[in-house]
Amino acid sequence: MNRDREPLRATPAGWKQPAVLPAMSNEIDQHDRYQVTSRWMLVDGVPSIPVAAELHFSRTPRERWDERLRLLRAAGATEVSTYIYWNHHEEDRGQLRFDGNRDLAAFIRLAGEIGLGVILRVGPWSHGEARYGGFPDWVQHSGATLRTDDPRYLDLVEGWFGVLGEVAGPYCGPRGTVVAIQIENELVDRPHHIHTLKRMLRAAGLSAPLWTSSAWGSAQLPGQEVIPLYGGYPDGFWMEHDAPWDDSFRAHFFFSSHWDDTMLGADVRAQQGTHSVTDGAAPTSALFPIVTCELGGGMAGSYHRRPWPSALDVAAISNNALGSGSGWQGYYMFAGGTNPAGADGLQESHATGYPNDLPRFDYDFHAPIGASGRIAPSLGPLRRQHAALAAFGTALAQMPPSFPEIVPSGVEDATTLRWALRSDGASGFVFIGWHQPEVPLDDYRGAQFEIRLRDETVSFPPVPVDIPAGTVTRWPVHLEVGGVRVRWATASPLTVLDGQRSTLVLTADHGIDPQLASTDGEVLRAADGRPLDDGSGFVVEVARDEASIDVLVLNAECADDAWVIDRPNGAPWSSPASHRERQLLLSKAPLWTEADGGLRLRASETPAVRRYEPALRTFVSVPVELAGPPPRIGAVEARLDRKPDLEYRTYGFRDRRASAPRNEDFLAGAAEWTLQLPSWFGEYGDLVELEVDWTGDAAQLWLDGSPVADRFWDGSLWSFDLSAVPVRPDSELVLRVLPLFPAAPVYLPAGARSRKNDATAPLCSVDGIQLIASTVWSEQAR
Repeated sequence: MNRDREPLRATPAGWKQPAVLPAMSNEIDQHDRYQVTSRWMLVDGVPSIPVAAELHFSRTPRERWDERLRLLRAAGATEVSTYIYWNHHEEDRGQLRFDGNRDLAAFIRLAGEIGLGVILRVGPWSHGEARYGGFPDWVQHSGATLRTDDPRYLDLVEGWFGVLGEVAGPYCGPRGTVVAIQIENELVDRPHHIHTLKRMLRAAGLSAPLWTSSAWGSAQLPGQEVIPLYGGYPDGFWMEHDAPWDDSFRAHFFFSSHWDDTMLGADVRAQQGTHSVTDGAAPTSALFPIVTCELGGGMAGSYHRRPWPSALDVAAISNNALGSGSGWQGYYMFAGGTNPAGADGLQESHATGYPNDLPRFDYDFHAPIGASGRIAPSLGPLRRQHAALAAFGTALAQMPPSFPEIVPSGVEDATTLRWALRSDGASGFVFIGWHQPEVPLDDYRGAQFEIRLRDETVSFPPVPVDIPAGTVTRWPVHLEVGGVRVRWATASPLTVLDGQRSTLVLTADHGIDPQLASTDGEVLRAADGRPLDDGSGFVVEVARDEASIDVLVLNAECADDAWVIDRPNGAPWSSPASHRERQLLLSKAPLWTEADGGLRLRASETPAVRRYEPALRTFVSVPVELAGPPPRIGAVEARLDRKPDLEYRTYGFRDRRASAPRNEDFLAGAAEWTLQLPSWFGEYGDLVELEVDWTGDAAQLWLDGSPVADRFWDGSLWSFDLSAVPVRPDSELVLRVLPLFPAAPVYLPAGARSRKNDATAPLCSVDGIQLIASTVWSEQAR
C-alpha cells in the first residue's frame, strides 16, 4: 500500500447550463408518464434514470417472449427496445407477415402487461447486422436513392410506415405503451431526411413522447426534433482481424464528458459513402440529457473477428457511462436471438456488399441473456447497477458529473486511477472503474478520496485502501436513508428494503474491506456487526437521534447472485412502484415474477433460493416446487461419419477480410457427426438446449437436409434452443464442423487465440454434446 499518495480530490461542478424544458413531451406528444428535461428524464413526475434492454422480437421464439420480458424486468429493465426489420416482415413485396415471431402488436401488448415501456427502432434502415440494414432486397435494388428524400424512396417508405401505423399506432399516444421511437440509425449527414421521416411517421399514426436518433460518428441531427443517442463497446467485430485494440474502444474504460464515438458505425459509413461534416467528437445537446442506447451488453462475432467481452468489460462500460453523467442506460444487446432463415439469409454478409460476414442464424451476441435463454455472467453486475438505479436513481439523476483534479493523461495512461463523482453539492456517489481488457492494469495502491461538498469536505477511508484491478463500483457520500445519514462507505449501494426499520443493502467489492461511517463519523466494519448465519455478509445498525436503520453488507462472492424484485411484478405497467413490495433474493438460477406476484425460476436442477427477511435480519430458504415437467440432462450420442478435409484453405476475401464458408464448403470439407437424441426429447414440452463443446472454425447444425443453426468458434460453449426448431422422432440431425487452421486470418479472444497459436495441426473436435431440459419452478404457497 502506498500511504504517501496525495488524496484523490474532486469538487462538485454543478450544472453547466440552465435547465430547459424542450417542446418534446412537454408541449408536443405529451404522455401520462414520460417527460424529458435538459437534465434528466421524468417518469411519473419523478427524476429517473431508466434502463432500456434491447431484445428483438422477430429474432426470439414467440413462446419465449413472456419469460424473456419478465426476466428483463427482474434484471431491472424499465423499457424494452426492439428493431422492426422491414425485411423480416415484407421479404417479398406485398407479402406482409406479422404472424408468429413477427407479431409486433402482440409483442407490444405483452411488454405493456409485464410492465415495460416499448422503444421502437423503426428505421426504415436499421442495421443490427440485418441484411441490407433491414431493407428488403426489392427496396435495396429499387433504383431509388436510399436514405434520402428521393421521392421514389419516400414513396416506398410511406407504404411501409402506413403498415406500421396500423399495427403499432394503437399503442401510441398519451397512455400508450410505446414511449420512444428511434428514427434511422447511423445516418450522420442528412438531418433534413430524419426530419422528413419523423413527419411521415406522424402522418402514419405513430407517435411517442420521446423521439431519438443515433448521434455517434459526429452525426448532424435536426435540433430539437430528436434526442441524440450514444453508445460504446469494449471491442468490435468490424475491425481488421490483425488490428490492435483500438483507442475508440479503450476510451470507454475511462470517465469522460466526451460521448461521441467516431469509430462506431464507421464501416457502414465507408461502405455507403455517408460522411460526418465535423472533425472530431461533436458536442452534446443543450436541450436533452445524455441518453445511451448501445452500451455493449456483449458483441457479435463476424467471421474474421470474434470478440468475446467479459462480464467485467460489460459492467465497466455501463458503470463508466453512469459515472460520466448518463441519464438513460440503454444496452445492445441485452437478450440475444436467432435470425429468421430468409430466402438467401437475412444477415449482413460480403454477399450484400457489407465489409463483414456474419453468421446466417446466430445472433447470441454474448448478451447477458443468450439466444437460448441461458444467462451469462454479465447479468449479475448489471442487475446490481439497475437495482441501485431503482432505489437511488431519483437522487442520482439530479447529480451532474464532476471529474477529479487529476485525470488520466490519455487512453495509454494505466497508472492514474479512473474515477468520477456525481453530486448535487450536498451528497453524491464516487464511481470507480479500474478495469480494461487487453492491456492489464496493476492494483492501484493507497487510494483515499477527498470530496469537497458544499458544506464540508469528506475524506475517506481514514486509512488508504488498495483498489484491485477489476474493481467496478460506486461508493456513496452522505447517503440519506430512513432519517439516517451514512457519511460514506467503501461498498456499493444495492437497494433499500422496507420494514419496521429500513435496511440499506450494500455489496462489498473483491479485495476491499467494506467500511462505512455513521452520521457522527464512527467507522463500522464487519467486526462491528452481526455475521449472517449463511456467511453471505453481516448486518450493522446505524442510528441518528431517534432514527435507526440496518445496513446489510453482502460479501463480494455472492453479490452477483442478488436479485432485487418488486412484487407483484407485472401489475399494469402504469402502476406506481409504491404499489409493489421490494424483496432481496439470492439465486444463481434466473428468476422473475408473474402477474400475480408469484415467483418463478428456470433451472435444470432444484434451485437454491434465499430471501432476506429484514425483521429476522437473515436470509431464509424459499421452498420451490416444479411448475413444469421434471428437468432432464442427457448425453447426445454423436457418430462421426466423416473426418474433416485438413488441407489448408480460405473461403474468399473482401478487402483483406476473410469470407465465411458457405453451405457447399461445409458439405465438401467439414467433419460430420450424426446426432442421436435421447428418446425422451420428443416427449418434453419445455425449453431444451443442445449444448455443444467443440473446437474448429465454424459449425452448422443441419436438420433433415437444411441448416438451422450456425456458430463461429470463439472458445465458448454453443447453446442452442433445439425446441425452437421442428425436430421429429425420425428427423436426421447432423453437426458439421470445419477445421480451424493455425494460419487462418481470424481474430479470436485470448483463450481461443492461445489454443490456435499453440496448435501444430488444424483444430476440429467435438468434445461433448448434451441435451439440457430445464424447467420452471415456482415458490410454494406461503
